[in-house]
Amino acid sequence: MHHSRLSTIVIDCQVDELAPAADFWSQALGRPIASVDQDGDGKYAELQTAADEPIILLQKVDHSSRVHLDIETDDLDAEVARLERLGARRIAFVRGRWWVLEAPSGHRFCVVQPQRKTFGPHLNRWG
Repeated sequence: MHHSRLSTIVIDCQVDELAPAADFWSQALGRPIASVDQDGDGKYAELQTAADEPIILLQKVDHSSRVHLDIETDDLDAEVARLERLGARRIAFVRGRWWVLEAPSGHRFCVVQPQRKTFGPHLNRWG
């Protein structure tokens, strides 16, 4: 048995500088900026959300701007296999840490390890 849940709403931004995008989305969504440079490489910014809400992450990308979802799980292999049975297909295993999948609808999304210390509430139980 494994668990998963919606973890993160990722706003992919094809921009030169992520800070102005973070400022816009912070004001648009009424969420303060938690970090304008989460990893120190200028690729990720995060808006503040409550512990029981999805994370809102901005990601600097080379492809067209869009929004994608991350699903977090306590068993990466089992969750990817479950989603494949539903019709998703594997696109890439990134940095040896998460999978990019594509839904039958053509939408890409990621399957990631738990993103917060407390993995829950609102978990789906599979298996």
